[in-house]
Order: sequence, then structure tokens, then C-alpha cells
Amino acid sequence: MNTSKIVDLTFNFAINSVVSLWAIAPLAMTWLTSIAKIVVQFFSSLGSKWFASPSGFSRPRKRKSLRTSLSHGLALVLGVALGLDGLPMLPLQASPVDAMETPSVEVAQSIPAQRSTVAAISANSFVTAAVNQVGPAVVRIDTERTVTQRVNPIFDDPFFERFFGDEFFRSAPRERQQRLTGQGSGFIIDADGSLLTNAHVVDKADRVVVTLKDGREFEGTVKGADPVTDLALVKINAKGERLPVVSLGDSGDVQVGDWAIAVGNPLGLDNTVTLGIISTLKRSSAQVGIPDKRLDFIQTDAAINPGNSGGPLVDANGRVIGINTAIRADAMGIGFAIPINKAKSIQGKLAKGERVPHPFVGIEMRTLTPELARKNNEDPNALLELPVTTGVLVINVLPNMPAAEAGLRRGDVIVSAGGKRIESAEAFQRAVENTAIGRSLKLQIKRGNRDLTINVRTAELQDLS
Repeated sequence: MNTSKIVDLTFNFAINSVVSLWAIAPLAMTWLTSIAKIVVQFFSSLGSKWFASPSGFSRPRKRKSLRTSLSHGLALVLGVALGLDGLPMLPLQASPVDAMETPSVEVAQSIPAQRSTVAAISANSFVTAAVNQVGPAVVRIDTERTVTQRVNPIFDDPFFERFFGDEFFRSAPRERQQRLTGQGSGFIIDADGSLLTNAHVVDKADRVVVTLKDGREFEGTVKGADPVTDLALVKINAKGERLPVVSLGDSGDVQVGDWAIAVGNPLGLDNTVTLGIISTLKRSSAQVGIPDKRLDFIQTDAAINPGNSGGPLVDANGRVIGINTAIRADAMGIGFAIPINKAKSIQGKLAKGERVPHPFVGIEMRTLTPELARKNNEDPNALLELPVTTGVLVINVLPNMPAAEAGLRRGDVIVSAGGKRIESAEAFQRAVENTAIGRSLKLQIKRGNRDLTINVRTAELQDLS
């Protein structure tokens, strides 16, 4: 590359740099003006020497020297301009920094404010308020009972009796006693010391000890228990001491998606609180896996663990809407509670130690759908042909029970009870439960191709025992 091209490229690059610097800011122009003066003085000094044309110098030599001088001069301008290119930008960059310093200070100042807001929300959380309201009335229940067990039946073998002798067997104990302990939760419902819990928590207990959140302990007496609904009422003698009491809500107003707060003493960890929502309502005990109960549970995803049984399920307002009772070992995040309205309906009988009546008709059943009926009818080994309909299939009729006396048979399909359409076993169970003991319940059934009407008189479930 010859000198002229270098000069041209350098000149163009310098011009572009000057133009860029010109657009930066007035301050940059002040710097460039000063630089220009220096350059002019520099070229003036050079020009006075190079253009004097001393003897022996030819014009081509002078032009070449001029181009070289211009190249060096412009390179100097370019170098100075590029070196100072960052300097004019400093004030421009400082302005945004200054502008951002204020917001950064504001953000730093807003952090304590945000924390204060979070603290205020936490302090006024509906969970905190609900727990503060109900928590003092939630109790831990410790139980003890004596179990008598027979010694190994091998000692009843005549061979061992002859081997060891009669004297040994007469002195050897045939039974032994063992003390079993249990633990659960409960909650006080009145100032007289009545509290609700699960029947299985205090079942066959010889001793009941109730411990309040504040550490006070009282001996408890089981006034009444109903295994069918898994509810029990325990009474403590407060000896004139003031007792905290929960507020009972209305489980009939509960909706799916409502907040649910479980309070209790799971796994021996006192005063534990878990939060969830209402997952579903009217989950039948058969669906839950405990067909010996007569309940429609509230299902929640609030954590319910062993030891939570008997504790309250509370709504967002701190009112008890259910009694925690069951968990599924094969599922995560699924717990069940007895609706508080069910406890209200039998609370009086439990307090008096009376039996809670439960009507029944004496059948084993399952829900029938058209799909199940078709599948059964397509099976060449099916014992009977089922009507393709929706209803309740009678699987078994217990002998000497109301259904057997009324003429109900295995294979019958119940489609109506009390004038209401029946589409599931749970619906039929509720129809029976809502019928007073000794009253007649009108059933519409399908038996093969025939439609029949049968009146069955309900009896008390405890009569089976």
C-alpha cells in the first residue's frame, strides 16, 4: 500500500472520528478546538521548514515530504481524538449514574417498608387469627387401657403337661396383662368441660388424660361414644377453672375450594397447624375405605397425620367445620374430617351416654351402571342377567333382617327409594339413614324383566351385635 492511500484512509478515518466527536457534546468540541490549535501550530512550524525550498530540493521531494507530514499530523489528530474519546463521555455517563442513584436509594429505603408490610400481613393473617381463636381449646388426649392376653396355647398341649408335670402347669400363668397407651386430639365445646374427639381415640380406655395448650392436665371421662360415626364426647372436671371454648361453624355452608386449617397433635408434636383447602364434600365412608362407618366425609389436602384424630378442622374465620378422623396410607395430601353438623346432631345423646340409633335394612350392595350391566351380561359365566340401568345392585341379603323379611333378593336392582331416584350405593345409604327406625321405606326395584315395589321396615343397626 503506497503513501497516498495511507494518507487517504487516515484522512477519511480522522474525518469520521471528528464528525463522531462533533456529535457527542459541546464539551467534546471544547477539547477538539484545543487540539486543533495545537495541530495548526504544529503544521505551521513544519510548513515553515518544508516549504522554504532550500537549494538542492526538487518539487517532487517537497510534495512527498508534505504528504508524509500530513499523514503524521492527521495520525496525531486521530490518536489524540481517540485517546480523548472516552473523556467527553464521562460527564455523559455520569448523568445516568446520578439519575439511577436516587432510585437505588429509594429501593433500599423501600425494602424495610416492604418487610414491614409483609410483617403486617403475617401478623394479621387469617390463619394466625383462626389459630389464635381456636388453638387454646385444642387438647391432647392420652389414653391407657389394659389388655389381657393368653399365654402361648402350646402349654395347653397334653404332651407338654405330662412332660413338665401337673405342678409346673398349675403354677404357670395362663394369662398376662399389658398396658397399652394411645394419643389423639380433641377440642373443648363448652365451659363445663365437654369436648369432642374420635371414638377410636378413647375406645376401651381405662384412663383418659386431657392436656390443654397452656399445660394444664385433667382427668377425663368418656360420657358417650358412637363407633358408627366415630364420634365421642369426653367430660373433664375443671374444678372451677376457666376453660377456652371453640366456636362451632356450619359444615353445610362449606364449599369446595374453601380454606381448611387442621389443628392437633400429630405424632406427639403438640399444637401443630397445617393449611389446605376443601378438596371435595360428601365423600362416602365406603369410598374412603371404611365401609363399617356411616359418614359423608369432608375431604381436604391439609396434612392430617396419626395423632391429629379428633382435632378440629377450622375455616378461615376460626370456626370448627369438621373433626379430623382419617387418612389414606396409600395417598399423599388426602385427609378426611367428619362434618361438624353430624357431631351437633348426636352431641346431646353422647352427653347423656345414650346409644345413637342408626337405621339399616340388611343388604350388601354396590353401584350399578349400564356399562357394568352390559359387561356382566356379555360374560357367559355370569350367574344372572342384569337390567341395563343405573341403580343399586343387591349383592347379598342378610338372613332374618328387614330386607330379607320384605322379600328383597340377590340380583335385585334398586332404582328408587322413598320416591327419589337412586343412582348410587351412597345415595341409597343416605335414604336409609334419613328414615326413622321402624318406619317403612318404599323401594322400586327391577328383578329381571319385572318392575316391583317393596316396602321394607328399617331396624336399628346395633341390633346386629
